[in-house]
Amino acid sequence: MSASKLIHRGPRTPGHPLIGASILSADFADLGRECRDTIAAGADLLHLDVMDGHFVPNLTMGPSLCSSLRQALPDAVLDVHLMVSNPRMFIEPFAEAGADHFTFHIEVADDPIELAAAVHEAGMTAGLAINPPTDVQTIMPHLEPMDMVLIMSVNPGFSGQRFIPDVLSKAAQIKPLLRTDQRLEIDGGVNGDTAAAAREAGCDILVAASAIFGSDDQKTAIKTLRQGYPVNPSRSA
Repeated sequence: MSASKLIHRGPRTPGHPLIGASILSADFADLGRECRDTIAAGADLLHLDVMDGHFVPNLTMGPSLCSSLRQALPDAVLDVHLMVSNPRMFIEPFAEAGADHFTFHIEVADDPIELAAAVHEAGMTAGLAINPPTDVQTIMPHLEPMDMVLIMSVNPGFSGQRFIPDVLSKAAQIKPLLRTDQRLEIDGGVNGDTAAAAREAGCDILVAASAIFGSDDQKTAIKTLRQGYPVNPSRSA
C-alpha cells in the first residue's frame, strides 16, 4: 500500500492508530529480515530516522539505506523523518531512493508550505514535525498542505529515551484543526505504558522503536500499542 493511500484512507477508527516501527532500534546487521518480520507482525509502516549530526547530536541513515529497504521490501511504506538542518537537499535523493513519506522540522523550515509543495512534486507525502521545547503556535499557520503532523515526544537524537507527557497538550491543540485526510503522528518513548495517553490525545500514528524491535513477541507488542493488549517481556529496555 502506498503512503498516500495509507495516510489518506478513512474513515478513522477511534483508538485504533497505525503503528510505525522505527528501525533505529533494529539490528542493522540483519535489517531486511527484521523489517520483514515486523511488517508480518502487524506494523503498518517503517519509520526511518535520518540525523545529520548537526540539527541533532547523532549520525544515522541516509538515502542508500532507504534504497536498500525499498529493494528488499517493495511493498513496505517507508516513512522518512528528516532531523537535519537542510531538509530541502534531501528531497530528491529520498524520492529517488523510494521513500513514500518525507517529514521535516518546523525548527529548520523557512517556508514550510513551499517545502511541502516540493515534497509533493517529488511524489511523496509531506509531514511537519515539532520538537518538545518548540511553541505549538509556530506550527499552526502551516498545517493546511501537510499530510501528517509529527509531535516529538522526546528531544530527538537517540532511541530509548523517556516519553515527555507534556507534549500531549500539543496534540490536543493540533488535532481539532486537522482534516480527516491528515494524520497526527507521535514519536519518542512510545511503549505499552505511554501509548494509551497518545491515543487518547488524538494521535493516529504511533511510532515505536525499542518497544517493537526489543520485544520477544512483536505481534503482541504491536497490538499493545494499537489497542492496549498486555505485552510480553522484552529483550531490552
